[in-house]
Amino acid sequence: MSSRLNVEGDGSPSTSPKRLRIADGNESDGDSVANSIVMEQQGNRPPFTRAHKIVRDPERFHLLIGVTGSVATIKLAELIKKLHETSPPGKLFIKVVATQCGLRMVETIEEEMADIEEIIYDDRDEWSMWRERGDPVLHIELRKWADALLIAPLDANTLAKIANGLCDNLLTSIVRAWDSEKPLYFAPAMNTMMWANPITHQHRKVLQEFFQYKEIQPISKMLMCGDTGAGGMATVQMIATVMSQMVRNRFAVYSPVV
Repeated sequence: MSSRLNVEGDGSPSTSPKRLRIADGNESDGDSVANSIVMEQQGNRPPFTRAHKIVRDPERFHLLIGVTGSVATIKLAELIKKLHETSPPGKLFIKVVATQCGLRMVETIEEEMADIEEIIYDDRDEWSMWRERGDPVLHIELRKWADALLIAPLDANTLAKIANGLCDNLLTSIVRAWDSEKPLYFAPAMNTMMWANPITHQHRKVLQEFFQYKEIQPISKMLMCGDTGAGGMATVQMIATVMSQMVRNRFAVYSPVV
């Protein structure tokens, strides 16, 4: 994937991802995950500051991917690769936003992420980029940058937050500030009993009917916990098929009928 080198606003290419860091503080996604070892990208970079530029490229489709604390986040590298493979060459620009628990899952697939050059933003970046009036607000800048948002996987906790309007981390703040004219897709992933819980049905109904978000339905399979049933995230191929169709539509060339 070296051909998809990200270039930031200052014109300098981004470095390849691959580093571990210690993150302090409680995780809003997991309610008390402290001092977690998580993976970040861009070498040994500190959190982004106000100097970091988020620049749109009019020649590409901008897809923002959100990942949460579901174990299905281990499919992130595979999903990114498949999205590029199924989209018109050079036309897809991806950025990733991870919750703290999502980062813990990314940390488990360090080898798979080694050749992934997409930037992964997290909560530290949100607070490091803003210091005073006039500084960029990251969740707003990413919302402006994106043509579409895909949350895959969407775990039960973040589903509940979004359905109830909570915005206590970078990802949920982006969703709360989301432009209703832009598409938002979500691919739920959770234990079968969580999926069958009546409150999950209610939360999904809010996202689909009230917010008009589009669900990529989960599948039945043997889950990581050993249970068999519904709740597994849709396959990478299924998700890529849905999302890459938007990219192809954006750049389709139509010939006039003669």
